[in-house]
Amino acid sequence: MIDEGELLWTPDATRIEAAELTRYRRWLAAERQLDFPDYESLRAWSVADLDAFWTSIVDFFDIRFSTPSTAVLTRREMPGAQWFPGARLNFAEHVLRRARPGEVALFHASETSPLTTITWDELLEQVTRLAARLRALGVAPGDRVVAFMPNIPQTAIAFLAAASVGAVWSACSTDFGVRSVLDRFQQIAPTVLFCVDGYHYGGRDFDRRAETAQIIAALPSLAHVINLRHIDAGATGPVPQALDWHELVATPAPAPLDYTQVPFDHPLWIVYSSGTTGLPKALVHGHGGITLELHKSLALHCNLRPGSTMFFYTTSGWIMWNVLIGALIVGAAAVIYDGNPASPEIDVLWRLAAESRATLFGASPTYVGMMQKNGIVPRERYAYDALEGVLLSGSPVTPESMQWLYDAVKRDLWVTSQSGGTDISAGFVVGAATEPVYAGEIQVRGLGVDVQAFDDEGRSVVDAVGELVCCQPMPSMPLYFWNDPDMRRYREAYFTEYPGQWRHGDFFKVNARGGCYIQGRSDSTLNRYGVRIGTAEIYRTIETLDGIEDSLVVNLDLPGGRFFMPMFVKLKPGSVLDETLTARINAALREQCSPRHVPDRIYAVPAVPYTLTGKKLEVPVRKLLMGIDVAKAASRDAMMNPASLDYFIDFAREQRDYRIAG
Repeated sequence: MIDEGELLWTPDATRIEAAELTRYRRWLAAERQLDFPDYESLRAWSVADLDAFWTSIVDFFDIRFSTPSTAVLTRREMPGAQWFPGARLNFAEHVLRRARPGEVALFHASETSPLTTITWDELLEQVTRLAARLRALGVAPGDRVVAFMPNIPQTAIAFLAAASVGAVWSACSTDFGVRSVLDRFQQIAPTVLFCVDGYHYGGRDFDRRAETAQIIAALPSLAHVINLRHIDAGATGPVPQALDWHELVATPAPAPLDYTQVPFDHPLWIVYSSGTTGLPKALVHGHGGITLELHKSLALHCNLRPGSTMFFYTTSGWIMWNVLIGALIVGAAAVIYDGNPASPEIDVLWRLAAESRATLFGASPTYVGMMQKNGIVPRERYAYDALEGVLLSGSPVTPESMQWLYDAVKRDLWVTSQSGGTDISAGFVVGAATEPVYAGEIQVRGLGVDVQAFDDEGRSVVDAVGELVCCQPMPSMPLYFWNDPDMRRYREAYFTEYPGQWRHGDFFKVNARGGCYIQGRSDSTLNRYGVRIGTAEIYRTIETLDGIEDSLVVNLDLPGGRFFMPMFVKLKPGSVLDETLTARINAALREQCSPRHVPDRIYAVPAVPYTLTGKKLEVPVRKLLMGIDVAKAASRDAMMNPASLDYFIDFAREQRDYRIAG
């Protein structure tokens, strides 16, 4: 066992000299006469003077406003902060201006195809052709363009083409069930749908044309469907009127790519962060905020630059896909893999990292835990002379997982654990290639990110666990939620606990030297394998099944980076929780939501506990199961059915070490 906070790695002088963070600090000294002796003093300035900091990001990275802004930050309240009013730009232009003929922009592989490449000039040509066809189809700025596609190059091409014409992008991966897709896409009324005939995963082909046809039928706003024959070259489209991808991009565009210039706060994409009630939250992020944030985070906190290669295992429906494709904005190449992370061999991702000569490899701590359990030692099979760092994201990282990377992958390795969210398309607590790495610790708070740990009285604390609160606005915070005109859902999601300050829903600790720890969710949103899942999605699915009257689900963070997600169901009279009903529950969740929604174990309970206002006690139950005293976890006086808590008290006492999760 390794102690939390133990020093694992210190960058040498050569590493520090070559870091993008060092280049930025020298630029500040030369251009702004600002000299900071260490990272923490730089960060303190960045949050004390947001205007000066974000102006420096615009100038350092040569962010190109076709129309200049009249200010940096006018309205400063949250929500509603207004950044760079008057400025116009285009996100896709900032990506594709990096095009270098002959150099690799995208590496891609799947379970059935070896690693191949797309050069910058090839990428630009494909985006140009598709953008021209979108314009010819009448796609205009603000139109929603959605994708039900896997993690393949065509998905990235479609995204960049949509962004170039000012359309608003949104995506669901092909393993999502019809109901989950419609819960997202029906909210935003898309005009164009990109889709595939199917996908390949875990050695099997999955035909998705029938599901796609159901999705199309339930989206009356659609004007065009663009279908890619992906797993079967002879497959027909999901509907007769579907346009064929290959035919659309077969003809060269009549002119160079024309980037539609849009306001700084023009919507770029809509991503989804599931809440505990209602439909998933449709979060809208803008061209300007994402352009600035990706330059800052990918260069200064991930140390990417022209010549770098980023590989992160993700799906097209997770925010990390947006970030991975965003690596192109700083001139780095991106590696995309479509398939099971343990197929065709268990260490396939490590093989691809070596073959692509990735400089930054990313995955979830859960994936690293799987490698540990299976005795995988990548350095014994592959060479990692190009690998500079490993990025862990999606859930809290353990000291043992970090130590494993040094033992099994590479001794001279920068291991950066970062945490933020779909909500902000960025990190609150991040890495810095110039700083030491301590076991189980996230290195630093992000530049321009005024994040603090608040105790129960709303006071900022150090060396104590509190709520993660962001006290000042960030450019990449959501502009708004779709279909939330009075911003009620937006305020309820982040600003009710501490008005005017963003409460993220994580338990958080920052120590005296600035190191950070994320210690699990403080709200009842589930975080499973790095993907946040709303309990409402699960309840909507299973509570329509015969035999189920009510349900409650929680997810527990366990030692060693493990998770345990139990589901508790109240049965209708005469029903029995046998193997048949259990299988029906799991199948419904897998098919209508996704495999990640399937619980680890299902238990029958006498009753589901509720508050007096009719809310399920998800947070109190999770606290009980994590060992918190019942008096601190829940107030029986505030419950509709106080006796319903007894089952969970007994459950927690009997299963305190959670051998059931082993």
